[in-house]
Amino acid sequence: MLIKIAKPSDLRESDVTPESVYLSRRRFMGGLAGLGAGLALSGTAKASADYSDVPDGDAPAWLQGKIDSSRRRAVVPADPETDAIAPFRDASGYNNFYEFGSSKSDPARHADRLETQPWSVVIDGEVNNGGRFNLEDFASPSRFEERIYRLRCVEAWSMVIPWLGISLADVIQRAEPTSKAKYVRFETLVDPEQMPAQDSAFSLIDWPYVEGLRLDEAMHPLTLLALGMYGRELPNQNGAPLRLVVPWKYGFKSIKSIVRISLVEEQPVNSWQRIAPDEYGFYANVNPEVDHPRWSQATERRLPNSLFNPNTLDTRMFNGYADEVAELYAGMDLRKHF
Repeated sequence: MLIKIAKPSDLRESDVTPESVYLSRRRFMGGLAGLGAGLALSGTAKASADYSDVPDGDAPAWLQGKIDSSRRRAVVPADPETDAIAPFRDASGYNNFYEFGSSKSDPARHADRLETQPWSVVIDGEVNNGGRFNLEDFASPSRFEERIYRLRCVEAWSMVIPWLGISLADVIQRAEPTSKAKYVRFETLVDPEQMPAQDSAFSLIDWPYVEGLRLDEAMHPLTLLALGMYGRELPNQNGAPLRLVVPWKYGFKSIKSIVRISLVEEQPVNSWQRIAPDEYGFYANVNPEVDHPRWSQATERRLPNSLFNPNTLDTRMFNGYADEVAELYAGMDLRKHF
């Protein structure tokens, strides 16, 4: 009999279902399952839990079927006093997506012009099984899962969000990387008609937006390709129809509206690293001991908050996922490799 031993970072369903999470809409059956060899998780749902303030989306039938049949299979490190799931209105209305503007509210205001059906993803580089795949063929072979993760922005605000998606490791394995593959490089869509800020004279980014992971980071069981959140498909402003979620790294690593995944031999230069290499490194691991040059990373504002309730928390190493991911960086100088 397999016995799963709970770690301090494990989450009980009762810990993360506060008043901001409501019962309605879609059922997610409880269960207990591991993410992969060597990663033990416990405390998943014993009853349905859904989100009544979440508006219906317009997912294609194949994706809606995957979402409706998804089961909770992983959990977020949590403290019942602080780690309440953010209301949908906050998670969908306050975020960075510079293709639509630099204000936190710009994505929700302007992303409705983004056409996410049909959508295709190119897999290329050091792989034996690359090509261009429509999103259904790209995602359907993988098991869909709900993951409740912390999201920590480099700007020192944070939320807890329930994502729906597939393991990036599964996608990479199907692509059959060659022995030269050491990193994974991601690109977002370039289309100024749909993403108007890409045509702005004030933009600092040389489009497309680029991000990257080391191959072992990409293959880690916590690394997710999200196609949904809050029991529905991703809203456009949150990176529809496909985004990366790497919960132990600052949010800018989790690239949105992905159109290309390349397995490469050399470490890619990410977009913010190119703009300000002294401020934004390749790794971008959440680290309260390494400040941003212009602000402290020791604390964060957990959203939602207010003037009377700033909801300030101490930031945790690797965003609270140290038990799962610290070994990836054993022996590394995390001040140098920030």
